[in-house]
Amino acid sequence: MISVKNIHKSFDGHVVLDSISTEMLDGQCNMIIGQSGSGKTVLMKSIIGLHTIDSGRIEYDGRNLPEMKEKEIVMLRREVGMLFQGAALFDSETVLSNVMYPLEMFSSMTHKEMEDRAKFCLSRVNILPVAYNLMPAEISGGMQKRVAIARAIAMNPKYLFCDEPNSGLDPKTSLVIDQLIHEITQEYNICTIINSHDMNSILEIGDHIVFLKDGRMAWEGTKDNVYAETNADLNDFVFASNLFKKVKQANQ
Repeated sequence: MISVKNIHKSFDGHVVLDSISTEMLDGQCNMIIGQSGSGKTVLMKSIIGLHTIDSGRIEYDGRNLPEMKEKEIVMLRREVGMLFQGAALFDSETVLSNVMYPLEMFSSMTHKEMEDRAKFCLSRVNILPVAYNLMPAEISGGMQKRVAIARAIAMNPKYLFCDEPNSGLDPKTSLVIDQLIHEITQEYNICTIINSHDMNSILEIGDHIVFLKDGRMAWEGTKDNVYAETNADLNDFVFASNLFKKVKQANQ
């Protein structure tokens, strides 16, 4: 579980996060949503530790990140998986080598153990052995995202961060990636945090949703109570298109 307690963050006197508090539970897809400039990216980067907050607490199962010493932060990094926007695979490395990379960096496994673990993770995301020795440029965008997920879970993380996981994907592939992230989250009881503006993702896998507006938390809930919500700001964001307005009406 990750607890965010009354955190504040500003840049050059401009307040970007103002009194944000929430709890992100294990086994759930915890989604951070909001318009551009709402503060969602800064919130995710602050939780990861890429931004130093001005005040407040960010607790990883009771361990306050702002108070951690360098050695503790290094240990925490081994418990964190990252799925970057655009997959961010190494172009000069094979599919298998990409997944082995965090194991080579942070584990004490033998080469055979690392290879076996990487193959297991690739199998879990439905990448067949025929693709193991291919380069990222030789596989589709959807396969690249699945390889990136395999790399993100290679270290068996307790916490998984996903930055716009469906960016650049077609709607059908996006649904596959959403379902895969959700399945892995529940299967391994991971605390998954997703930064997204994809409405399908929000309504499909949003076990816990934090909606930001102008640096403040404007709404918090689940995908199951989005349809009945009367919050005007949330409705303007989630149901902005005519299609999603019809979807909301059909579910009321």
